Amino acid sequence: MPHLVCLDMDRVLVDHLSTWQFVYDGLGISNDESFALYNQGLLDEWDWIKLDLALIKSAPGGNITDERLRGLMEGMPMMKGWHGLIDHLLKLGVHVAIVSGGLQKTARDIAASFPSDQLWRRRWGGIDRHTAEEKCGGMDSKLHVFTNGWLMESSDGKNPPGIGDFGRYQVQMNGKGAIVKMLQRRLGVSKVCTASVGDSMGDVGMFEESACSILFNPWDDRPRSHARHVIEEKDLDLVLDLICERFGLPKP
Repeated sequence: MPHLVCLDMDRVLVDHLSTWQFVYDGLGISNDESFALYNQGLLDEWDWIKLDLALIKSAPGGNITDERLRGLMEGMPMMKGWHGLIDHLLKLGVHVAIVSGGLQKTARDIAASFPSDQLWRRRWGGIDRHTAEEKCGGMDSKLHVFTNGWLMESSDGKNPPGIGDFGRYQVQMNGKGAIVKMLQRRLGVSKVCTASVGDSMGDVGMFEESACSILFNPWDDRPRSHARHVIEEKDLDLVLDLICERFGLPKP
């Protein structure tokens, strides 16, 4: 019987407040204003992303190119046990997905750490061609990836491409459950055989579609009542042990 594990990224796979914040820190900017408007209900998520991309493009020093932003994201701090968690699940034949409002660059880099034996192809939940060629030797990833971020502008052949005014918007804060349900249908996995791991209220949708819902490194107390399990310690080895126990899978 197939199993599915859906993972949030920021504060779960990545040991940082958010991948977006990591870029802001590197550029020396702050999105406090747009964040406050969003929290007051004065911005929807799409407009929030557009404002944040405009903020990034107006950062001091200019020269905001796709290449520069990719470079800023190198050295992202990762959570203890992230690689072992995914690697062991994949070896057991478990489907693994990243479902996050975080930046696609880091999620794709994580996915590229687990290349498949299939040549890259464009697919729903797949990595991009650039990542496949740069990090996977032209192969696809074993993971499914759903994230947000910037889109690269077309190159004029003379200068490095910049970023567009409109971003990539796959994951809504209240839309993660819909992605989990679609993955279940496409992969033939039941809710009983699904686990999800997240840190905030934005992950409750995933929790509702999973028999094994794990609140990990919680942002605050609000999601506690929505999760079956809570792990406070920042160690994904504990998450792996719990998932294996719940599904009767061999532990490492």
